[in-house]
Amino acid sequence: MRAWRMHELGAPADVLRLEDGVEPPTPGPGQVRLEVAATGLNFFEDLLCRGLYQEKPPLPLTPGAELCGRVVEVGEGVDLPLGARMIGMAAWPHGGLADHALGIARLMFPIPDSMPDEVGAALWMTYGTSHVALHHRGRLQAGETLLVHAGAGGVGSAAVQLGVAAGARVIATAGGPEKVEVCRKLGAEVAIDYTTEDFVAAVKEATGGRGADVIYDPVGGDVFDQSLRCIAWEGRLLVIGFTSGRIPSAPANLVLLKNVAVTGVHFGAYARQDPGIFRRVHDELVALYGAGRIDPLVHRVLPLEEAVAGLTDLANRRTVGKVVVRVAP
Repeated sequence: MRAWRMHELGAPADVLRLEDGVEPPTPGPGQVRLEVAATGLNFFEDLLCRGLYQEKPPLPLTPGAELCGRVVEVGEGVDLPLGARMIGMAAWPHGGLADHALGIARLMFPIPDSMPDEVGAALWMTYGTSHVALHHRGRLQAGETLLVHAGAGGVGSAAVQLGVAAGARVIATAGGPEKVEVCRKLGAEVAIDYTTEDFVAAVKEATGGRGADVIYDPVGGDVFDQSLRCIAWEGRLLVIGFTSGRIPSAPANLVLLKNVAVTGVHFGAYARQDPGIFRRVHDELVALYGAGRIDPLVHRVLPLEEAVAGLTDLANRRTVGKVVVRVAP
């Protein structure tokens, strides 16, 4: 089979090689082997390749955490039916940038025939992260104001759509007029170009000085710092990630003065702490998709041969929405 594999750590373009004739992986206990149809790319996979992510899978490693495909083999203790069309989480080091991948059986979920492979590959991780963030951790209510940073990105675009579906008033930030327009099309009532505008002032103006009830921050760094200056009384600041490269520290005086909750969101950690949440969230997302209330923003569908170019563009912020690699012909 074909597989992108890395035998040493580094930038994806430097260390990943598309190898042919690789032996398909054998599922262990609690695992399944999928014939991969499509794989969603994620920003953290650039960090994974460089050895900068919190998880350190063994080498050689095939990236591609977000899988969509059909079950062709199951490991011990797995009762998923062969041929079932599933989405879910890869079992490292055998990720989805290959003809066959291993998946974690308890983190694999069926999708309807009406859902295209590219949508399935874009749904599970980004929309799952945003759903858990907004509803389980952020307790977002209809009528509240939600501020989404990087609203044209993968998780950001998911958060905008899910916020609108929940009945919130959504404000989004993005870099540049094209990405701002993407946010508006996704349903953001107010879209702010952070390259030319002070988003703190814009949020305060849009909310009559009150600020945002819930702030969704996958950026960190200065964006996190400034978010505390435009958050509402008893607001919830959701820490999704640090694409800026700087992990911020919360000034406790600002947290105290407004009774603010700074809330961490690590979607993957629920695999150890509360795996049942994945099925509940998956069922809700499939229902929302079926009702036409969410529709993953797939910016680009690439063939397997161009997967590394997709990872590079993602890391350099040259994409909007989700980049998906189509593996099956």
